[in-house]
Amino acid sequence: MSRRCELTGKGVQTGNNVSHANNKTRRRFLPNLCSVRLMSERLNQTYSFRVSANALRSVEHRGGLDAFLLKAKDEDLSMQARRLKRQIEKKVAAQAS
Repeated sequence: MSRRCELTGKGVQTGNNVSHANNKTRRRFLPNLCSVRLMSERLNQTYSFRVSANALRSVEHRGGLDAFLLKAKDEDLSMQARRLKRQIEKKVAAQAS
C-alpha cells in the first residue's frame, strides 16, 4: 500500500536529519494518512479512502466529498477517486437536463 493521499496526491518527501555537529543523514517525511469513510450526497453512498489529515480539512472546507472531487484535478486523484468523480459528474449532468 503506497503512502500517498488518494484525494490530494500528497506523498512521502525526503530530506536530512542535521545533528548539532552538522552531520547529515537521509530521512523520510511521511504524510499524516488516515483511513476514513466519506459520504457522497449525490450518490447516497459512503466510500473508503486513505487520505491525509490536510485533505480531510480541505474536503470539509469545500463543502463535502462531491464538491471537493468536482474541483480537484484528475492527476492528483487515485483511480478510485477518478471513477467516483466521473459518476458524480454524470449524476450532475442528468439532474441538470
